[in-house]
Amino acid sequence: MNTIKNIIIIICKLDWLNGDKMNVQWFPGHMNKTMRLLKENIKLIDVVIELVDARIPFSSTNPEVKNIIGNKPKIIALNKYDLSDEKVLKTWENWYSKKNLQYVYINSLTGYGLSNLKEKIDFLMKDKMERMKKKGIRQKSIRTMIIGIPNVGKSSFINKLGNKNKTKTGDRPGITRTNQWIRLNDKIEILDTPGILWPKFEKKFIGLNLAFTGAIKDEIMDIETLSLELIKKIRSIDSNKLKYRYKIDFKIDETDLEIMEMIGKKRGCLISKGEIDYNRTANLLLDDFRSSKIGKFTLETPKDFVVED
Repeated sequence: MNTIKNIIIIICKLDWLNGDKMNVQWFPGHMNKTMRLLKENIKLIDVVIELVDARIPFSSTNPEVKNIIGNKPKIIALNKYDLSDEKVLKTWENWYSKKNLQYVYINSLTGYGLSNLKEKIDFLMKDKMERMKKKGIRQKSIRTMIIGIPNVGKSSFINKLGNKNKTKTGDRPGITRTNQWIRLNDKIEILDTPGILWPKFEKKFIGLNLAFTGAIKDEIMDIETLSLELIKKIRSIDSNKLKYRYKIDFKIDETDLEIMEMIGKKRGCLISKGEIDYNRTANLLLDDFRSSKIGKFTLETPKDFVVED
């Protein structure tokens, strides 16, 4: 009876996930304010750095960015490279190259790829600097703006780039709340900005991918339902990663809920009378995914959807 009751509860939660409530509090007031500040400051910027999550290159790309920056040179920095699937990223590499987009893979915690990023900044600014030199204008600092969704790693990225703790960092979205200029060296200044989402996600998978990776605060999500969606997603990519991580075995016809219960039992996520603690199991799954303990994933490829120019 308890199992049937839990199934009914979870079905209701799935209905909630599919409805308009997915958008509740996803565009709080400070994000709206940030959008205005970005538009006001863009005229001061030489190069825009858009930090995206290498696990979800499309879902973590803010569609509002192109309206803000106009024709400003832009570099796409795919952060959390160490958590992503390198084979899938090859498809993105090919797509970016065909679109003549500047990109670089980085790990803001170790500093991987940051030297390549600096080289790309110099490349994009080379012609402008040469024109200024011919006119006798003293070379100024290159002003860059870093834009990204919440929890994509902007503060850690700036700290590593500047080789010192210049901004607050954290493992939850919303740490940076105001625009702030940071001088990295004599050559580069960065305008750090709070993480911003956009008012409405046109596709359900975008919201799910953002929630899977922690760009949306867990506090406003139904994480038990979210974890079921995550199981479904991982199964569609490689079921063996779940089997190996949790030392479980399941058949193709077993449900995501049944797999969640297997994981809960295996990891001792239980309450009275041996019933599954779904909340604890859900937190375990999400933490393991985000820390790459289940495996390295890039959840989407350019072929999964139509990417607009």
